[in-house]
Amino acid sequence: MINAQDIKNGTCIRMDGDLYFCIEFLHVKPVVDGRVLERRFNIGEKLEDVRVERRPYQYLYMDGEDAMFMNNETFEQIPISKALITGADYMKEGDIVEVVSDASTETVLFAEMPIKTQLKITYTEPGVKGDTATNTLKPATVETGATVRVPLFIDTDEIIEVDTRDGSYQGRVR
Repeated sequence: MINAQDIKNGTCIRMDGDLYFCIEFLHVKPVVDGRVLERRFNIGEKLEDVRVERRPYQYLYMDGEDAMFMNNETFEQIPISKALITGADYMKEGDIVEVVSDASTETVLFAEMPIKTQLKITYTEPGVKGDTATNTLKPATVETGATVRVPLFIDTDEIIEVDTRDGSYQGRVR
């Protein structure tokens, strides 16, 4: 049990049968369906805290709507629903993701890609010489099949850095 005044960012609690992560003071995020709700607690109110474990897992392949991951220490393979993975569209074979699970039940709560990843562009319209002064963006397909908006001077086969939270272009990798 944890006192309400001891909750801080990142604390996980069980409330009304659901798991919630504190993302901001007085705001909690349920793990299962992504809803955000605002809730106030009285000082001294007791809540059930949940011990979570964060472990690196290596992405292997997609199996329908599930992604298969391997624990690099035990070599155990587990499926995780694509819906529970932040940045799943930018995942490629061999990527290491952080898997967060309930330590008591070993239930996977969610998985997170690193904030930035490097991807190779498999197709984009050719750039035109001199198109570097404007902030105009064009669509580019990356090796995972996702589409990223990139500047006009970026060409096919270049490697770019992408923010996995929103899919935005961060820069060219040299």
